[in-house]
Amino acid sequence: MKLSKITIILIVWSVIMVAQEKKAYVLYDSNLKPVEYSELVKQAASSDMVFFGETHNSIVAHTLELQLVKDLFTTAGNKLILGAEMFETDNQMIIDEYLAGFFDDSKFEADARLWPNYKTDYKPILQFAKEKNLKFVATNIPRRYASMVNYGGFQALDKLSAQAKSYIANLPVKFDPEATCYKTMIRGMNEMGSKMGHKQMDPVNLAKAQAIKDATMAQFILKNFSKDNLFFHFNGSFHSYNKEGIVLYVNYEKKGLKILNITVVEADDISKPESGVKGKADFIIVIPGDSPKSYK
Repeated sequence: MKLSKITIILIVWSVIMVAQEKKAYVLYDSNLKPVEYSELVKQAASSDMVFFGETHNSIVAHTLELQLVKDLFTTAGNKLILGAEMFETDNQMIIDEYLAGFFDDSKFEADARLWPNYKTDYKPILQFAKEKNLKFVATNIPRRYASMVNYGGFQALDKLSAQAKSYIANLPVKFDPEATCYKTMIRGMNEMGSKMGHKQMDPVNLAKAQAIKDATMAQFILKNFSKDNLFFHFNGSFHSYNKEGIVLYVNYEKKGLKILNITVVEADDISKPESGVKGKADFIIVIPGDSPKSYK
């Protein structure tokens, strides 16, 4: 049996961790109380939506994502729907055709716009969806349109065709600059510009570019969700911290859903996470800062 590079890294690192009597991660609840993985599975299985806020290059995080998908499938079966930031909405047809078996992996990977770490980090999840006949939703805005907002604000999207607009959140997009996720971004960019001593890219437009991603992901999640489903979404942690970002836009459109969010953070000592992460998510996965990465 041929082992992937990532599998080999994980095996070697696991052996080292066992030899040193260290854990690969510690799972905490929102109040930073250690909890068992089984409790995460239990609460996730009883939710309407689960948002896994990952660290994009963490092998431990991606291993846990796949395991959680498998565990939720045992209870939800084909009511489980998967979706991800890593796939853009205008690639949905290619994903559907691939999952239906119209063509092989090589053709899919040649035609779809995939993240550089797709094969190591996301392909196993997509292959599980294919094997179990699960729906997999591309939720993110095509990056070219997010870039337009970055440079020209929401109004830059007005000139798009009707077909182009079908791949993004409905316009006009609600935007709250006081939401912590966007306020933090704006403040950080302003501070950076001040330190560098010259005018940077408009911080508000940068936050709006983040917001159009969040709004689009929320819209395509809701478009593919019904009350008897469990929607499991993968995204960068910032997109669902504090149940803001994507979750904020989900709640704008549909209140009353049972939403669970998970986030991954690093720490030098995983038994003592920083107090600042308290309350960031319902479950907080703390991994060692030196845990294996799929890319630098």
